Amino acid sequence: MNDPLPHTGSAPALRRLLDLLASGAATEDFADVLADARRRGAPGAVLSEIDDATWQALRVHRTLRQHRRREAELTALFDTAGDLAASRDLDTVLQAIVRRARMLLGTDTAYLTLPDEAAGDTYMRVTDGSVSVLFQTLRLSLGDGLGGLVAQTARPYATPDYRTDERFHHTGTIDAGVLDEGLVAIIGVPLLLGGQVIGVLFAADRSPRAFSPDEVALLCTLAAHAAIALDTAKSLADTRAALAELNTANELVRAHAAAVQRAEQGHDRLTDLVLRGAEVPDVAAAVAALLGGEIAVLDTGGEPLAGRAAPAEGLAEAVAASRSEGRSVRHGDTWVCAVLAGQEPLGTLVLRGRPGLDDADRRLFERAGVVTALLLLLRRSVAETENRVRGELLADLLTAPDRDPAGLTARGRRLGVDLGRPHLVLVAEPAGAPGTAATDRSRLAGAAGRYLFGSRGISAEHGEAVVLLLPDDGSAGAPQEAAERAAQRLARLAGFPVTVGAGRPAGGPVALAASYAEGLRCVRALRVLGRAGDGASARALGFLGVLLGDGHDVDGFVGATLGPLLDYDARRGTELVRTLRAYFDCGGSLTRAKDELHVHVNTVVQRLDRVEVLLGRDWNHPERSLELQLALRLQLLAGA
Repeated sequence: MNDPLPHTGSAPALRRLLDLLASGAATEDFADVLADARRRGAPGAVLSEIDDATWQALRVHRTLRQHRRREAELTALFDTAGDLAASRDLDTVLQAIVRRARMLLGTDTAYLTLPDEAAGDTYMRVTDGSVSVLFQTLRLSLGDGLGGLVAQTARPYATPDYRTDERFHHTGTIDAGVLDEGLVAIIGVPLLLGGQVIGVLFAADRSPRAFSPDEVALLCTLAAHAAIALDTAKSLADTRAALAELNTANELVRAHAAAVQRAEQGHDRLTDLVLRGAEVPDVAAAVAALLGGEIAVLDTGGEPLAGRAAPAEGLAEAVAASRSEGRSVRHGDTWVCAVLAGQEPLGTLVLRGRPGLDDADRRLFERAGVVTALLLLLRRSVAETENRVRGELLADLLTAPDRDPAGLTARGRRLGVDLGRPHLVLVAEPAGAPGTAATDRSRLAGAAGRYLFGSRGISAEHGEAVVLLLPDDGSAGAPQEAAERAAQRLARLAGFPVTVGAGRPAGGPVALAASYAEGLRCVRALRVLGRAGDGASARALGFLGVLLGDGHDVDGFVGATLGPLLDYDARRGTELVRTLRAYFDCGGSLTRAKDELHVHVNTVVQRLDRVEVLLGRDWNHPERSLELQLALRLQLLAGA
């Protein structure tokens, strides 16, 4: 049996209680002080004093623990407030809030859900302590589960055992996620912003647990911080979006101002060109420089007045669309703008190299079409006036060329037409002539003016035909080529078939009148041959022009066919024409021809070689041979 300890009073026990308070010992350690005093046999009064002291010490211990917990909570709240003030990344702030909620409440997990307005449900935005992928990817329909009740009522809810709590609308999806995570006790508080629930903050344990009012209040405070973070993030996003819109609007304003300035400069430049008397190519070059592309100006027939010709495929449809819409239209990789005077087409603008044309440049392109129309109208008016005056000169030249050749030549120089230089004469008639109505001839005269627009040629009505006089500088081509091209273009411009005959190039009033007569015979020969609407020259028609044309110009045909041989014989005193006649008369036999000429066969061969040099290698082909024999026969008969 233990001997009772000597009485020492309550002082040692009190000192021990103070040591336990100071060291933050566990609650169970305080009860050991009273038990130890009893074992030592302390008197009843001392035990009663130690018991009272222990109870007071436990109160102090509980208060200190609450203060330490409050201090930790406040520290966490201050840290969260610091995160918000520092405007950290939203995901980082929300993750820190959820982690602190789990730490302060001492739960196994914590998580935060937000509504998805597009999907019409809620989703897990942040989780901490979760181990289930199914739970982390869980989506909750509005109104389902504990979170649905919190969102509907805007009040916090807690359950010690979610599995058996019937206050919530259980669904298979939610219950499966909760079961997979192993959660039992759950508390959820709303994230409120202006009275509206914008999310729910949760804390949960994997064992039954009751949550105290202090824990609910703490979680509500963290939820308030989360709501502030979300609101701040939304405000920042809205601000950034507004700034982006302002920047975009500013760029649009700048672009519009630049486009307006560019359009102003373009308009001023084009207007200045017109006032300074610029030509169509000058305007095309200016527009090309302004738009950074290549510009072609086409007449109503699609022929280029400036720039390169445009591909014909689909061009007519694009021009028609531009006319009907009153705007430029895209045609493949090009832009097309009809050049109009009211509803009258004057031509077409084609822009290459700018497949992407913005509104400002498109308006500038269309304005160029208006300026081009004005320029073409001005030039056409001037050309019509000049052509009328020059046409009077042409009419006088064809009526009486030998009356005053020198006067006609001087008069032509004053009008800018040098009649002494070689010209090509084209005679055009409506395909229905003779007897064609005067209105058709008038339309043909207008078409001839448009055909010659931009060139140095002149035209005039004469008799039942329209006569065109073009400088023979190589641009018109050979007489046959010029006649065919003119027949096609005049038909398109006049709207009906046109027959064109070309005389040989000539210079001087008298020779030009003779060329006109030759072209007129070609027109009549074409009509007799049933080739109305075609174009031909006297050389192309050959002896048919002599047989079918009025006047039967034998000398002209003989000169055109045998001219090189006649000139050679005249200059050299040779007998190429006689040798050629003998060769044909003898049926192409060299032996019989040398007997006819009384020369050696080698001489006949040498002379025929010279004939080939002067007439061409096809001189002995059937068609050419027929013309040569006819010319030789006509020369012989005329000489007889």
